[in-house]
Amino acid sequence: MKTNRVLLKLSGEALAGPKKTGFDEDTVREVARQVKISVDQGVQVGIVIGGGNFWRGRTSNAIDRTKADQIGMLATVMNCIYVSEIFRTEGMKTQIFTPFLCGSMTELFSKDKANTCFEEGMVVFFAGGTGHPYFSTDTGIVLRAIEMDADCILLAKSIDGIYDSDPKLNPDAKRYDTISIQEVIDKQLAVVDLTASIMCMEHKMPMAVFDLNEKDSIANAMTGKINGTVVTV
Repeated sequence: MKTNRVLLKLSGEALAGPKKTGFDEDTVREVARQVKISVDQGVQVGIVIGGGNFWRGRTSNAIDRTKADQIGMLATVMNCIYVSEIFRTEGMKTQIFTPFLCGSMTELFSKDKANTCFEEGMVVFFAGGTGHPYFSTDTGIVLRAIEMDADCILLAKSIDGIYDSDPKLNPDAKRYDTISIQEVIDKQLAVVDLTASIMCMEHKMPMAVFDLNEKDSIANAMTGKINGTVVTV
């Protein structure tokens, strides 16, 4: 599963570290260190970050779902601005794209511009999801991976793969080393949301799920060494 262009999904909660909210700089610097190894070897890296360290969707019926999702989109923009700056201090060039105008803080997404950034060796951040409510960052990363002709999607989570049941609730839960996207859909394993899963199946976009907090897990995943679950298409 060696890649030339990969889209990496980072969990917002995982980047918050033990605080569970906001940013943990040591965690983000460790991510940057690992990504730089691959960038220096010529791998083109795009990144999508969830917003769960700031916002987990509608928390009150007083908030309209559309507005709640818009807050979530802005949470992902904040995450990408912060993480991209840490990447810069670690010696990488970065560019942030959003699907909506965001002042001078980001660039409006364009496939051509993003391709140019990749070719110039930049780490490209795709913030703001799809730009529309009712679509998660899962769907956002699959959409961008398909648009940008990525080789695969790497999902760095706070869990070390896909299980047949919730390992927090079932101590006998079994982890899959490999599973097809069709099985993921049929068994409703919720690796990514259903819309994203179906898009992966239709466009034959493979994924891998692994633990962000395992030593060198991102660097290893970039070279095809997955200590987690590979989702085949």
